[in-house]
Amino acid sequence: MLERFLRYVRIDTQAAYRVQERPSTEKQLELSRLLLEELRELGLAAELTEGSAVFSGLPGSNGAPVVGLIAHVDTTPDVLGAGVSPIVHEAWDGTPIELPGDARQVLHPEQLPELAARVGHDIVTSDGTTLLGADDKAGIAEIMGAVAYLVRHPERAHAPIRVAFTVDEEVGRGAEDFDLAAFGADVAYTLDGSALGELETETFSASSVRVTIRGLSVHPGTAKGKLVNAVKLAAGLVNSLPADRLSPETTEDRQGYVHPHRISGGAEEAIVDFIARDHDDELLEEHVQLLRDLAAQIAEREPRALVEVERRDSYRNMRPYIERTPRVVEAALEAIRRAGVEPRLAITRGGTDGAVLSAKGLPTPNLFTGGQEYHSVREWASVQDMGAAAATIVELAGVWAEPEV
Repeated sequence: MLERFLRYVRIDTQAAYRVQERPSTEKQLELSRLLLEELRELGLAAELTEGSAVFSGLPGSNGAPVVGLIAHVDTTPDVLGAGVSPIVHEAWDGTPIELPGDARQVLHPEQLPELAARVGHDIVTSDGTTLLGADDKAGIAEIMGAVAYLVRHPERAHAPIRVAFTVDEEVGRGAEDFDLAAFGADVAYTLDGSALGELETETFSASSVRVTIRGLSVHPGTAKGKLVNAVKLAAGLVNSLPADRLSPETTEDRQGYVHPHRISGGAEEAIVDFIARDHDDELLEEHVQLLRDLAAQIAEREPRALVEVERRDSYRNMRPYIERTPRVVEAALEAIRRAGVEPRLAITRGGTDGAVLSAKGLPTPNLFTGGQEYHSVREWASVQDMGAAAATIVELAGVWAEPEV
């Protein structure tokens, strides 16, 4: 599994925001095609769908529900993902981990309780200049490792398995054209983050909001009374957000937020992209309305500017859909126990392909992968935790092959 992971993270698979084509970047398919080859080398049929997802499967016990395993090949556009140089810090001794590519990047265990609890583990990091890519190549490696194990051990009874590796999850499009009928699973699980033993059954509901401000660019030497600077208006919009609440850096647990994650443009036109998140749909609507109100205030202060607000819904909290199929949770908790780990239910302050798929009728909670500090050059993963995730998949396939009690 570790060999697979180190191979996968070296492939640049960054997605791109607001690109109509699928996938949003062609380079994602380099990993997809590699996975096709590796699945076929295991003797499994595999295909690249029209939606650019890799679909494959492994036959199992007759009459057992078909279990889907899903991870995404893309990485976030927010942090550099090219030229990843993974480092395995074997049998980590508990001292701060200095990332050699950037002296500023040091993983201090006193600041990272999850890391501090893993003395003796093999810790994988980047060199500090790029993402590691554990989100979600850890999940891919775990699924591939578990499927390869089941292929090598036909004596183990297991449910039929369906595998999917999607593109563009990080830009909210991973499951938008997912062919549920062709996939053919009765239940599914994403392997997409969270700490050892966690099963996430609740996500944020999410919307993206783009505010476009059109001003008037004039040569600065003759701009008096004429220039309408869209950059300044965009800066004013961002500065009008609450300073001590409603942001990722000031919230936790089920608290929602409004996050300006990208700004671009010039004096003539400036664009601010926000993401709005909350576990409560009504509160999410309030967050989006706040952005509309703040944008309207910008237009009132500078009537010569044109201010437009565009909203796109990304996904909804998967909790109500998961609750309709209790066994999908019970089976996962039992599988985690059988893998020798204490299970715990958790929520995620993010989203997964499973949120969209659950709303479409395929209950898909999220299993842990062992990765930490996602979307950061400080991202890291425990090889032992990743191994526990792969073992959980194997046990999960066995649990679903057993008669329901």
